[in-house]
Amino acid sequence: MTASSSALSEERAAVADACRRLGAEGLLIGTAGNVSVRAGDLVAVTATGAVLAELTPDQVTVVDLDGALVAGTLRPTSELDLHLGVHRRRGTGALVHTHAPMATAVACVLDELPCIHYQLLALGGAVRVAPYATFGTPELAESVLAALDGRGAALMANHGAVTHAATLDRAVEHALLLEWACGVYQRAAVMGRPRVLDERQQQAVIEAAIAREYGTTHPVASAAPAAPAASAAPRSAVPPVPPAQEGHR
Repeated sequence: MTASSSALSEERAAVADACRRLGAEGLLIGTAGNVSVRAGDLVAVTATGAVLAELTPDQVTVVDLDGALVAGTLRPTSELDLHLGVHRRRGTGALVHTHAPMATAVACVLDELPCIHYQLLALGGAVRVAPYATFGTPELAESVLAALDGRGAALMANHGAVTHAATLDRAVEHALLLEWACGVYQRAAVMGRPRVLDERQQQAVIEAAIAREYGTTHPVASAAPAAPAASAAPRSAVPPVPPAQEGHR
């Protein structure tokens, strides 16, 4: 017996919106891929067999952290073990799995996507490729969990990509960033061997991002800026640092 269809109604709508956005960006094709978001001890996750680029909230199922059905009428994705494993172990708020073309192509060739651009530091740096295993199996879930250690993304050998974050919006942004980075790598590799940022260069980027509050907007200083209200807190920067250091905001 399931709870009312109103359970996690906002989260179900958000998952559907995220899938349609990913579909419009070309990262989701047909029924391939899945998305989830956690709220407390419940997870809203895409249903198996649904066309993701046209997903509606009623095609998002709600389960608990053991996989028991809470709301919805459709069976959840076959990759449910992967989603629940990440949510339980990483305390993640959202997970996105795609068969995005560039990410999948890279996952068919490399054992690791190296840090060729400083924006990859937003995912934790070099992106590991989890060994191949049949979709929907515990073996695949375990290998991806290991590849995600300290990272916001992982590639899945001959399969696709996974990103996770504290919020669904950020998990989607991570998926878009990963696809862009894989495309950059592919184009660079056609011309030669891509250069990789070493540890010193990566650390310098992190320090510069923190110092400059990289990723936030800044008003132009006026001649006599008004003093901030005593209760106002400064907007936190979003520097490109590994997810393990970000915390779950």
